[in-house]
Amino acid sequence: MTCRIDRVLIEQGEVLRISGRIQGDDLDVLRNALENGSVVALDLTEVELADRDAVTLLARTESHGIELRHCPAYIREWVTREGGRS
Repeated sequence: MTCRIDRVLIEQGEVLRISGRIQGDDLDVLRNALENGSVVALDLTEVELADRDAVTLLARTESHGIELRHCPAYIREWVTREGGRS
């Protein structure tokens, strides 16, 4: 695995703090972490790199009401473009 996912409990639910690179097998781990339904946001402050599949997942996640916090500018731009294609 090339990324780390930490769960942070807040009053509204959970925030997943992601660091490193999101790619390949990490997507299955991230999808599983999102399945419990209590995730309200992803904190992307420490994300270094995301591949196309990761950005597609992030765009889909955001379209389902999960906030993307501290999203690096290049990922934000890409997510916005991907979101428009959904």
